[in-house]
Amino acid sequence: MFNYDVNLTKLEAYRGRFNQIIMTHLNIEIKAKSNNQNMIREILKSKDADFKGIDHQIDTYLNVNSGRLKLREGEIENHLIHYQRENKAEPKQSDVTLFKSDPESSLKKILIKALGVLIVVEKKREIYFIDNVKFHIDTVKGLGTFVEIEAIDNERNIDINKLQEQCQFYLDLFKISQEDLISVSYSDLLLQKQ
Repeated sequence: MFNYDVNLTKLEAYRGRFNQIIMTHLNIEIKAKSNNQNMIREILKSKDADFKGIDHQIDTYLNVNSGRLKLREGEIENHLIHYQRENKAEPKQSDVTLFKSDPESSLKKILIKALGVLIVVEKKREIYFIDNVKFHIDTVKGLGTFVEIEAIDNERNIDINKLQEQCQFYLDLFKISQEDLISVSYSDLLLQKQ
């Protein structure tokens, strides 16, 4: 006999685990060429930023028809990440879906077999947070040094204008010039060099 109460409890537990594995959120973000990592580090320390650590990341970008899809393998962050974002050199909206992946799984083999590799990006990334704003100080193999600012709305309850203000505040604080802003992803920059 089918026990609805037990099976509903199992379904709710599964749904809870699934929601912890897949997350969608909205970012307002910038990426910029930077030779001022030490100054930015000092500013972040003076603002009591939460330093999460240094992550050696390998991002495998896959061939897709819409947006960008990458598998991130790191010591701190491991995700399958799909995002839609305009290519413009100013604070821009990025709609992100994250799937927390297990580095020991066969996910990478399946994705490569099904979609093919577009390009691989390797970087050393310092990760900091101040409230809902995430900062990356990156050294990207074959490209150089960069900084990223992401004002993140995980719950979709922060006004988009507030996210833009946050991003712009740190852009100004770090003295990032308009000429240093990058409109595209690291994958695009590497593809342009090929």
